[in-house]
Amino acid sequence: MLRIRLSMGGVRKRPVYKIVVADGRYPRDGKFIEKLGSYNPLLPKDKKERVKVEFERVKYWMSKGAQPTLRVSRILGEMQLMPMPKPGNNPLKAIPKKDRKKEGKEEPKAEAKKEEPKAEAKKEDPKAEAKKEEPKAEAKKEEPKAEAKNEEPKAEAKKEEPKAEAKKEEPKA
Repeated sequence: MLRIRLSMGGVRKRPVYKIVVADGRYPRDGKFIEKLGSYNPLLPKDKKERVKVEFERVKYWMSKGAQPTLRVSRILGEMQLMPMPKPGNNPLKAIPKKDRKKEGKEEPKAEAKKEEPKAEAKKEDPKAEAKKEEPKAEAKKEEPKAEAKNEEPKAEAKKEEPKAEAKKEEPKA
């Protein structure tokens, strides 16, 4: 399968890429069919020398079935030669790799723990609701009894108080 991709050149710490058409089985910097342009990522984005592309040749090779890689399709999208590809969803992109591993191990456990209580709560909800309703009914039944019990000691206390007062009065008399 033909691919339109970047072939790396330049020296260490100063990369320069060629935009080439190559068979997908060939190595990245290996044999290619045709050079279509160049890309220098070190130059500012507003400079014209950053990306040089032969548009007619790119259109020709795409008509022949060559597929651009993701990076090349972004470059061509910026040049408005083809539509921009959809942005990828990588929420960990801004996190350093050292921290990704730590968070990656902790997050699945935390998520699993969060999901378990929810699942348990869902399982227990019908039973718990029935249990909650039963104590309410029992509490209503017990409340009148408790009120009656509360009133009886008060009445007994009132009866005892006059006896105590009577005893106190008797010695005085």
